[in-house]
Amino acid sequence: MTRTIIESKSKTTIMGFDQPFTVIGERINPTGRKILNAELEAGDFSRVEADALAQVAAGATVLDINSGAVFSNKMAEDPRYADNNFVEPELMRELVKRVQAITDCPLCIDSSVPGALEAGLEAAEGRPLLNSVTGEEERLELVLPLVKKYNVPVVAISNDDTGISEDPEVRFAVAKKIVERAADFGIPAHDIVVDPLVMPIGAMGTAGLQVFELNRRLRNELGVNTTCGASNISFGLPNRHGINNAFLPMAMATGMTSAIMNPIALPVGPKKLAEKKAEIEAAGIIIPADMDDETFCQMFGLGSTKPRAGKEMEAIRAANFLTNNDESGGEWIKFNKVPAKAGEEGRGRGGRAGGRRRRA
Repeated sequence: MTRTIIESKSKTTIMGFDQPFTVIGERINPTGRKILNAELEAGDFSRVEADALAQVAAGATVLDINSGAVFSNKMAEDPRYADNNFVEPELMRELVKRVQAITDCPLCIDSSVPGALEAGLEAAEGRPLLNSVTGEEERLELVLPLVKKYNVPVVAISNDDTGISEDPEVRFAVAKKIVERAADFGIPAHDIVVDPLVMPIGAMGTAGLQVFELNRRLRNELGVNTTCGASNISFGLPNRHGINNAFLPMAMATGMTSAIMNPIALPVGPKKLAEKKAEIEAAGIIIPADMDDETFCQMFGLGSTKPRAGKEMEAIRAANFLTNNDESGGEWIKFNKVPAKAGEEGRGRGGRAGGRRRRA
């Protein structure tokens, strides 16, 4: 049975067909996050540390560390900052050190810059996952030697010098090529985690069916573990969580063993709170002066003011249970256990100490 081992200094995550689904938290990534990008440029890593802890609390078993920042202000002062080969290696090294200092969750070192990949590998304790290699010849020659040198598993993305094909046969052929080229370097198939590339279902109606069939072939013919950018499937559509929640268990049933995703339901911010309160008050409903924001959110279905596990994590845990990768449903029960309110600790479901009493 295929097993991909990802380790920190003290914790191991096993990716495999007979293992719980591996959730790779994607939040430590400045791409498209202007505030985080600006903070990193200023040397502020507080949001990175908070995101790391919140993702682990929500159920991430691996944390992706992406160093793709753009330091526009520094670029204006020093032209070297326009080059990612200059920026990313040191930033990656610092990101890895900061995250390792606060959590023992295994890491995924993520960059398109080979120097940043190696910097991350040098700083990482244990056996991180490397993200990524493609079927492009130049990329194979740059990344596979690093995979061999540091004895780590690697994400293999199914595109090559011709780009991303919409034909699943081509994407499978690229994956097979990468597995074979890795073998030439002495890298076993169990250390290759293939990303078959999830296309947006809104742009390609067969995108889901393609991925499910690719998953089956990658499992049955190549014997490799798989991953994907989970939210790609719902890009540009309403109620993305609804689509993601259906897609993930279906992908798992066909052989997908991990996903790079956000495990957190983001907290309700002050702007949304203020808008909802104004709406409620305009409807003539009086909000008690002593009602705290968290109670208000719960009462009016807004969610929570605190980061918590997202709905996708609920779907994944249910699928783990249904595929017998959650023994006796222990994790499912733990995930759904409602915390006792203050003063009610030790009470049974009947609300009385010791629970309901049976009539004589």
